[in-house]
Amino acid sequence: MSKDEKNLAQVIDKIAKMDEPRRSVVQRVHDVIMNTAPTLKPRIWYGMPAYAISASTPALLTLRNDERLNLAITEKAPFRAGGGVDGKLMPTAWYFENVDEDTERRIADIVRSVLN
Repeated sequence: MSKDEKNLAQVIDKIAKMDEPRRSVVQRVHDVIMNTAPTLKPRIWYGMPAYAISASTPALLTLRNDERLNLAITEKAPFRAGGGVDGKLMPTAWYFENVDEDTERRIADIVRSVLN
């Protein structure tokens, strides 16, 4: 089994150990990430499912299962100021409780943003 396969298995196992309904929600977000950017490599990073360019590079995205579910862009991803009313603030984390089609589209946009 390759390192990428082992890392993916660890992420799938981590998600599988989550309680419902969060497990299904996080699995859905994982699927959106992988469908949007199949070249990203899932792995566990600081105890969280995470996604990187390769097994040896820092994670660009993380999925947290704490008091609230959280999708975050790490400091290793390219940042761009939000502009507009946010000025120089850089959006880096999004909390969610469930995922619908609109949320899936937004997550896909976020994933694409870390690859540019």
